[in-house]
Amino acid sequence: MATISVLYGSTTGATKAVAEKIAKDLGADLFDVASAGDEAVTGYDVVILGSSTWGMGELQDDWNDYLPKLEQADLSGKKVAFFGTGDQEGFGDTFVDALGLLHDAIADKGIQVIGKRSTDGYSGGELAIRDGEFLGLAIDETNQPELTEGRIVSWLDQLRTEMR
Repeated sequence: MATISVLYGSTTGATKAVAEKIAKDLGADLFDVASAGDEAVTGYDVVILGSSTWGMGELQDDWNDYLPKLEQADLSGKKVAFFGTGDQEGFGDTFVDALGLLHDAIADKGIQVIGKRSTDGYSGGELAIRDGEFLGLAIDETNQPELTEGRIVSWLDQLRTEMR
């Protein structure tokens, strides 16, 4: 069985709530980047990274201090999944840009990206989309809260398959 870490940054609590659901369902260890150290990624087979997107497409503030640690970590051979929260109607140009920012920070570290998702049912999110798919789970609690639970459940089913 794979060991799993869920590492998130959250300001309003939306990303934290998603992270908690993911960690509970997968039996993963949960870390808030505001207080996490290297232990949040070392020693895990699967690392799940989450963040809200702020301002003009920026990571949640707590990632500013943690991102250099993540970039220096030995991630070679790890399976990595991404999730993000945002507002696709109010901030369509930067919707879940955090997925792309986190991905790009570690893409050359020998990781295997898992959990890519269809963009069907969404608008926006250019930086978070590669080869026509989101780099991970995109959640819009502002405009589509009724879809959140189903999106999480479906994504977790997908991750379970891709973690094998």
